[in-house]
Amino acid sequence: MAREKLTDDEVRTQAGELSEEWTVAEGQRLERTVRFPDFAQGLAFTNRVGALAEEANHHPDILLTWGRVTLTLWTDDAGGLTHHDFALAKQIDAVVTPPATTPRQD
Repeated sequence: MAREKLTDDEVRTQAGELSEEWTVAEGQRLERTVRFPDFAQGLAFTNRVGALAEEANHHPDILLTWGRVTLTLWTDDAGGLTHHDFALAKQIDAVVTPPATTPRQD
């Protein structure tokens, strides 16, 4: 299923809804690097992102190195960024920084 490429204005609007760590490269790709204190935590994060990507049927490029995971999102058949890319980026943001929870009071 082909997805429609976003306009430059739509990309700017959508990018404003993501964490500041995401960058828009050449107006065509979303990129983010997440740092970890060791390889194991980076691998665990990669596996969580992989599960999200599989569920969404949208697969980013993932580069895992010691202490760092770099993610690149775009939609090849659209020739750039789509709403689908931004939706997955938001899910990834939630994995990196889970929402605050209210402490349980028993």
